[in-house]
Amino acid sequence: MRTNYTFTVFTCTYNRAATLHRVYESLAAQTFADFEWIVFDNGSQDNTKELIERWAKESDFCIRYLSWPENTGYQNTFNECISVARGNFFLILDSDDRCVPHALERFYHLWNRIPAADKVSFSGITVLCEDQNGNLAGNRFPEDYLISNALELEYRYKVRGEKWGFVRIDILRKYPFPKVKHHVMPHVVWHQIARRYKTLFANEILRIYYSDEQQKVGQLTAVSPEYNATGKLIGQQAIINNNMDWFFTAPWALSKACIQYIRFSLHADRGVIMQYRELNNGYARLLYLTLLPIGIVLYIKDKT
Repeated sequence: MRTNYTFTVFTCTYNRAATLHRVYESLAAQTFADFEWIVFDNGSQDNTKELIERWAKESDFCIRYLSWPENTGYQNTFNECISVARGNFFLILDSDDRCVPHALERFYHLWNRIPAADKVSFSGITVLCEDQNGNLAGNRFPEDYLISNALELEYRYKVRGEKWGFVRIDILRKYPFPKVKHHVMPHVVWHQIARRYKTLFANEILRIYYSDEQQKVGQLTAVSPEYNATGKLIGQQAIINNNMDWFFTAPWALSKACIQYIRFSLHADRGVIMQYRELNNGYARLLYLTLLPIGIVLYIKDKT
């Protein structure tokens, strides 16, 4: 049994047997073969297990099937997969998406463009996506090959939309998701990494993003502001606790995060005093006091 690969491709799935073939077909067509595919079944009740087991027997690449008996949350499956992955680089490919046949080959080529002495300061590579109709998902990076990080990309360059990339597994093991039962937004991890490592952003389209499927998921998870309020407040709190040094570059983004922190904290039955105490710097607390009335008004509107 092999103990090391260049890439670990990770797919977390829940009742997605009808779309998983997109991922499998994409990986089977890859021009770069040094990878493993870990499928983590988060409590599916369809025929996902039988499907993956059949593919594992038929395929000429490594497929590993892991599962939990019930849905325990994406971040918990992510942490578990990181702990058992055998690749040097970790790449997420959603259970309803595809990638182009040369995706892994291009990632490997782009990584090797970075001088060997500089690689220790890079976390990985990020590229563009297009939807199933061939339309660019989001906007391009300001340069075809940009050395930056996720914070600067979001706050300074205002880059939006679906992107795709890999991260070094040794780095991800240093920054696991919080061990909570609530769904936590990925920026809780990505922003920590961005403060310490650089990323190479490339204007190359390597992933096909099926927006219709994601919109269905979004509709399910946006039914009520009370849904996953604790997970949402953790994400907003992380922004204003850690990113206030970007306030004058992106004042609206930080202000919006603060308002949402207040709103979701109230939905999670966390009072004003507790909210204030959980902020770790004076700038965040000043912004909080300034925007507290707006957050309360939003909460009241949610309740009416």
